[in-house]
This record gives sequence, C-alpha cells and structure tokens, in this order.
Amino acid sequence: MSSATAPTPGGPPPPGRRQRLRAQWADRYALPRFGYWLVSRGAVVLAVAVVLYVLNGFLVGWANAYDVMTGITSPSDVRPRWCAWPLSLVGWAVIPAIVGAAAGYVITEQIQAHHARELSDVLDELRRLAEQPSPPPPSGSGS
Repeated sequence: MSSATAPTPGGPPPPGRRQRLRAQWADRYALPRFGYWLVSRGAVVLAVAVVLYVLNGFLVGWANAYDVMTGITSPSDVRPRWCAWPLSLVGWAVIPAIVGAAAGYVITEQIQAHHARELSDVLDELRRLAEQPSPPPPSGSGS
C-alpha cells in the first residue's frame, strides 16, 4: 500500500500562484495603450521618481525634497546637490509629461468615441462599393 494519494479524475489541478501571476502579467497586452504603458514602462518611471524623492527626503529633508521637486526651491540651494538635480528634473519634466500624456490620451479616446459611425452606414457604404460598375454609355460618334 502506498501512502500517496491518487490524482482526482476531474481534470488538471488548479493553477498555482506563479502560473496565475504569469497569466495576469500576460493579460497586460489586452489593456488600452495608455494602460499598457502605465503598467509596463510607467511603473519604472514612477519607481525612479519615488526612489529619487525618498533619497532626497533622507539626505536634504522631506520639506526640501518636496520644494525641489515642485520647483519652489532651486536644487543649487540645498546640500547635497548631486541628488537634488535629478529630482528637480523629474519634477520639472517627467511628471508633467506623464500627466499631459494621460490627459491627451483620455481626450483622444473621448473624441474617437464620439466620432464612431453607425454600423448601418458602414454596411451601406460597403455594399455600394461592392456593386459591379455599370457598363459605359455607348459612344455618340457615328461612322
């Protein structure tokens, strides 16, 4: 007698946690363009911004890090400068670019949604284009 239990005849075992995570990660391709970018590459950009902010928070102080990131304080006014300059660039260029891209994407999607054509109009146009052309009219010149 064996102490191992026989597999149930009901089919394969349910997927494990690793397989479920892999399937969810593969599903990111089904997201809209901005959603896909936000999950794949936007997460990296956001992580860099957070790391820079936390690093500056510990080195120059949290209030100074916020002031440098928002442009209230110049990065040359805080010490150490080597970490304040990248935070200033992130706050000045990267974050507004992401917010602008998100706003542009949402506006574009709304415009495209309102410009959709009715299915019947599209089908009528396709039927008209698929019709055989009529024969050319007879020529009027007599010989």
